Amino acid sequence: MPDPTPEPQPHLIRLQRYLAACGLGSRRACEEFIVAGRVSVDGKTVSELGTKVDPQSQSVALDGETLRMERKKYYVLNKPTGVLSTNRDPQGRKRVIDLFDADGPRLFTVGRLDEDSEGLLLVTNDGDLAQKLAHPKFKVRRTYQLQVAGIPSGEALGQLKRGIHFAEGKFRVLEAYIVKVRGKSALVEVVLAEGHNRELRRLFARLGHKVMKLTRVAFGPLKLGSLPRGQHRELRRNELAALLGLVNPDDSPRAQGGGGRKHAARKKSGRPSSRGRSGSARRS
Repeated sequence: MPDPTPEPQPHLIRLQRYLAACGLGSRRACEEFIVAGRVSVDGKTVSELGTKVDPQSQSVALDGETLRMERKKYYVLNKPTGVLSTNRDPQGRKRVIDLFDADGPRLFTVGRLDEDSEGLLLVTNDGDLAQKLAHPKFKVRRTYQLQVAGIPSGEALGQLKRGIHFAEGKFRVLEAYIVKVRGKSALVEVVLAEGHNRELRRLFARLGHKVMKLTRVAFGPLKLGSLPRGQHRELRRNELAALLGLVNPDDSPRAQGGGGRKHAARKKSGRPSSRGRSGSARRS
């Protein structure tokens, strides 16, 4: 008599999605690993992006190292200058991931701050969330404070909002205003919805104002606050709910036990407070 118990069906997912779930980066970054021939499944190199795998029964490796799915972790880091956001540096310079426990999960930064910039970076092993946050359609607001040489005029700040043409296209900011003047320099707060390589430095240089210091103070609903330079902390529950609400407002409140949608909606309104404050200007 045949056994009536049905055979278990394999749980197949796309290879790049599995790699992202293992903390290797966004799905787009994981696709590059596959195309480069660095990924193997059951010992055989796979370079086709349409490949699906069963994580429960198959072994997946990157550069010969077997991978496993990890619990999602989310950190806010106050990146110091001189530290690289990239995970791979042939010159062996200090990287953001070197500031974390080497025995912890595989981490990467969501977006980047260049070597000469400091401030808030979101560091995680959640590749799906990273990909969404980086997508232009979500327009996640990034707030920076810049110490610049000279005092930008109102016309110059207006030009930043109208946009300036570069080889890559037209760069523009959402908001720009002076927080305070210090001698012959000014502290300027700027808000972007998406970024290009060294965009703010190039914009201000075009206007004749050298950027002497650049600090990211906010990323979406996340604030740098008083976190010491070089230190990190895990996201609080309400922060994660608000962050998820930016990219998936229908699911994040339920996933976080309520409250996320309202908080996220307040952040998405994009209106600054009515009055700036010295050193910690109005937030966007």
